[in-house]
Amino acid sequence: MERNNEIGTTEERPWGKFTILDEGEGYKVKRIEVFPGKRLSYQKHAKRAEHWFVVAGKARVTLNGKTFDLSACDAIDIAVGAAHRVENPDDSQICVFIETQTGTYFGEDDIFRLEDDFGR
Repeated sequence: MERNNEIGTTEERPWGKFTILDEGEGYKVKRIEVFPGKRLSYQKHAKRAEHWFVVAGKARVTLNGKTFDLSACDAIDIAVGAAHRVENPDDSQICVFIETQTGTYFGEDDIFRLEDDFGR
């Protein structure tokens, strides 16, 4: 199998950054860092589900209007079409989690933003 050119790529965002760790037929894996006090947009995806596994720090996850506080070694599943957001409630430590996406399409344009702190 040919190596995907995106593997190893890191992209900066206003809330932190992500690095693409692996990608293949039906899946994509990212390492995501959320800066202290920041959060991603409240969003949905039409073509992928996600599994988040926290490896460092704390994560506050909003999933379909319900809030869950996660720490290292905790995980949560995000179904296709579910409204979700992750934020870092800590004011001093970065939140790091591994995101495994499964589905039929993994482009950044499969994001429907319901709310966004950064006007996107």
